[in-house]
Amino acid sequence: MTSRRLCLFAISVCAIPTLPTAAFADDLPATGKRDGIPPRNVVFILTDDHRYDAMGCAGHPILETPHLDAIAAKGVHVKNAFVTTSLCSPSRASILTGLYTHKHGVIDNNRPVPQGTRFFPEYLQRAGYETAFIGKWHMGGEHDDPRPGFDHWISFRGQGNYLPPRPNYTLNVNGERVKQKGYITDELTDYAIDWLDRQTTKKPFFLYLSHKAVHSNFTPAERHQGRYADADLSFLPTGDDITAENNTPRWVRDQRNSWHGIDFSYHSARGLDYLYRRYCESVLAVDDSVGRVMDKLTEMGVHDETLVIYMGDNGFMWGEHGLIDKRVSYEESIRVPMLMQCPELFEGSKPLEKVIGNIDIAPTILHAAGLAKPDYMDGESFLEMPNDRDMPWREYFLYVYYWEKNFPQTPTQFALRGDRFKYITYYGLWDTDELYDLTVDPTETKNLIYDPAYKSVAKEMEDQLYSMLAEKGGMDIPMNQPAGGINNKRWEKRDGHSAADFPAAMVVEEPINQQAN
Repeated sequence: MTSRRLCLFAISVCAIPTLPTAAFADDLPATGKRDGIPPRNVVFILTDDHRYDAMGCAGHPILETPHLDAIAAKGVHVKNAFVTTSLCSPSRASILTGLYTHKHGVIDNNRPVPQGTRFFPEYLQRAGYETAFIGKWHMGGEHDDPRPGFDHWISFRGQGNYLPPRPNYTLNVNGERVKQKGYITDELTDYAIDWLDRQTTKKPFFLYLSHKAVHSNFTPAERHQGRYADADLSFLPTGDDITAENNTPRWVRDQRNSWHGIDFSYHSARGLDYLYRRYCESVLAVDDSVGRVMDKLTEMGVHDETLVIYMGDNGFMWGEHGLIDKRVSYEESIRVPMLMQCPELFEGSKPLEKVIGNIDIAPTILHAAGLAKPDYMDGESFLEMPNDRDMPWREYFLYVYYWEKNFPQTPTQFALRGDRFKYITYYGLWDTDELYDLTVDPTETKNLIYDPAYKSVAKEMEDQLYSMLAEKGGMDIPMNQPAGGINNKRWEKRDGHSAADFPAAMVVEEPINQQAN
């Protein structure tokens, strides 16, 4: 073991000047130290909209991701990783705070981080770490100024751009305006490698590399364009089994012809196949980035002692339930890729099946730094789980999404995800709730909410969901003033004037109230 230990936390995560340590770090809530755990260096890599199975190691039929596959082979594939809200800003806030969405208050992509919010890198700073943020922040898009917790800062406003949209377009590099030179995935990686190059053994460090990719509009690097132009995409689902007879919610079937539906995807006539090919080709530069970071760790002599974790900020649907994009409570939307590797700590090729959440990232990184999590955090550390598969862990994971006027197709919803069952309920919507047995129905097409055999399961999960919401302070619905345009159009060619039928179980043949006759 060298004196320089490195934890690489790869989720989806550099001109030279550095920033002063956060001025108000001294008023952080208390957190203790873990005995016998030396502080490791940490690199956290985050990608955007990268769904859980869009990797070669996850069995994808066409995608080639050799560098991600290598991490899975040498480390641990966390197969059931989930986010508390499948949307960029809320998920990123949960990662940085260790809190559920309704507690940190970043409920959509327009609301800025509430004043006084604490980010876990502030604790690392207080413990003597050098910290850097490189990439997409996207929690409040009004500015790209450095945020608390980071000594070194490189970012951009809002979504950013794959390529410079105009000659004078700039990034924020430690408070200075610096032109974006080229393709953003490669450029952010250049900054990250440069920052790693300048680290020494004197202080532990934390690097958060946060990619824009693979968010729409999907734009592959020039070297990858056309890689999958001739790929067979017949494996993509068509949503044909999403029916009123299966008691699929009406709003889901109505959304098929919308901005987030496969019949009118992003209000374009290009079609699902075109978008999907571009999406897959955009993943390839992310895989290249991971390979470059891993090579740098090898060059630094810290590869085997480095903890590597790769993760996406939310999932993405490609035809499941007749939908694209995210937000909803279905598996492909809320489930994300996560890989971690550290040969000194974990044996390779042993997948982890327990449900891990984005709220667990902050406690786990603090654990790797030799620090206990603050009491207010909702998440828990899973750092020791690969070597202790029987350690106590949560039975259920809580999911929330709050309606946005920008995208009015998707209602406010709450879900409880367990090892076997998932329960979904809606707020302010005349439609059906949902219950799925994921062991026999992993695509969530047969709604069991009206099945008498599962009545007790539905009631138990409903009670558990509201109990967890009450415990975590989530019984009040947060509101936000709408911002931006409203993507509420339907395509006449695709039956745009007609609404879907109600779920079969909601429609009766005879009057129920006989006393009124």
